[in-house]
Amino acid sequence: MSEEEIYDKSLEKFGMEAQILMCIEEMSELTKELCKNDRGVENSLKIAEELADVEIMLEQIALIFKVGKLVEIFKQEKLAKLSRLIGVENDRV
Repeated sequence: MSEEEIYDKSLEKFGMEAQILMCIEEMSELTKELCKNDRGVENSLKIAEELADVEIMLEQIALIFKVGKLVEIFKQEKLAKLSRLIGVENDRV
């Protein structure tokens, strides 16, 4: 089963509102782990786990709002801007 099929099934099972709230929850869990790390706690493994959760939820949000292609366009534009800001030109962006 593809990622998109899994996302579709989860939306069918849990509903759009629940998945949006779950995305918010997962982002706050990542925030919490990043704050812990800033206070000196070595929690790279937990940060990686929370990043995975957030990425999965963000992909579902893109699917819910049908903005996946727009996200990619904005991402490329923002990467190009960042590349210019740091003084590196990147052909791939």
